[in-house]
Amino acid sequence: MIAQLRQFKFNYKIVFILYCAFGFFATSQSYFMGNVINEVNGREYTRYNNYIIFKQSFYHLIHQQDIYDLYPEEQWDLYKYSPAFSLFFGVFAILPNYVGLLFWNLLNALVLFLAVRYLPGLSEKIKILVLLTVLLELLTSLQSEQSNGLMAALIILAFGLLERNKYFWAAFCLVCSIYIKLFGLVAFALYLFYPQKWRLAGYTLFWLVALALVPMLVVPAKQLVFLYQSWREMLAEDHYISDGFSVMGWLKTWFNLELPKMAVLLGGVGLFCAPLLRFRQYSDYFFRLLLLCSVLLWVIIFNHKAESPTFIIAMCGVVLWYLPQERSRVNLILFILAIIFTSFAPTDIFPKVVRDQLFKPYVVKVVPCILIWLKISYELLLGKYQPQVEEVPDLLAQPVK
Repeated sequence: MIAQLRQFKFNYKIVFILYCAFGFFATSQSYFMGNVINEVNGREYTRYNNYIIFKQSFYHLIHQQDIYDLYPEEQWDLYKYSPAFSLFFGVFAILPNYVGLLFWNLLNALVLFLAVRYLPGLSEKIKILVLLTVLLELLTSLQSEQSNGLMAALIILAFGLLERNKYFWAAFCLVCSIYIKLFGLVAFALYLFYPQKWRLAGYTLFWLVALALVPMLVVPAKQLVFLYQSWREMLAEDHYISDGFSVMGWLKTWFNLELPKMAVLLGGVGLFCAPLLRFRQYSDYFFRLLLLCSVLLWVIIFNHKAESPTFIIAMCGVVLWYLPQERSRVNLILFILAIIFTSFAPTDIFPKVVRDQLFKPYVVKVVPCILIWLKISYELLLGKYQPQVEEVPDLLAQPVK
């Protein structure tokens, strides 16, 4: 039996089935576990409230209502994405809730599966290990019916498309990401690595305009202008609400440093951009891959609204940084910390009292990601990385250097 287990190997078909199974599990758990009472207003809502927010935004859009208003009789919390996303979500909204929720979760899971598989320059073994390692974090996101799996997939897929000179569709992916969550803007830094930048700019402008105007299929221009104004105002107010699982939250809870968010953000921008001055490294595939990892981590650790389900994006950066490199003691320690305190922190592996009184108040989930992002920045700035792109080392059998 043990010998048979040792001979067992994962392949894409098995991983695909796992991703589908996790989508079904998360959907059934959310749908069949019953409603919950909101502690703030005492109203009863479904456990898949985020899906309901997305779904109702479509109906608010076509009925020419303010999609950024609060509708407590229907849902808890505000809708925060673009009018284009509301229109897109009509594909799911017209379906029965279970079916629509299932397809939405499968979209998040399977586009990520395809995006990682599409990455160039990595062995099949590495890509399968990446997909397996982020699976638990993906489940956390799916259980909240959020778009984070799709966000991670769009950024990773854009990188793969850029590497293959498919600029039209790369621009489409990145523009789609910012019409879901604005932090997708950071990924446009990847454009610096590739030729024909005017062509990239033209494709980007085309998709920006096309997706901005596509809601006019169902609303008049005047209403659409109003919606964009309302979206801007909502996001401006939302900026000051919380620190989240972020660098700002870490500085505040660990060191009692309540620095202006803009100052911390600008510091993060400066450190993120510094490696981009190493123009001669642009031809190095692994340098470009590390910058992708930096993007995936940056958009979470410097996001004042980051919460547990968003960390599928950061963990994709962590795993894509660690697995293709030669092993080192420091990298291994940081990777293990990320697995334990980022992926496992919100699960029942830890007692509820530890999660509620230690991990959440002290934003423990983000700390390994901050440390790894700093390590990536160091590697990018000084070239202190040792790629092993052709094959990933056995994580248990080989001695640590």
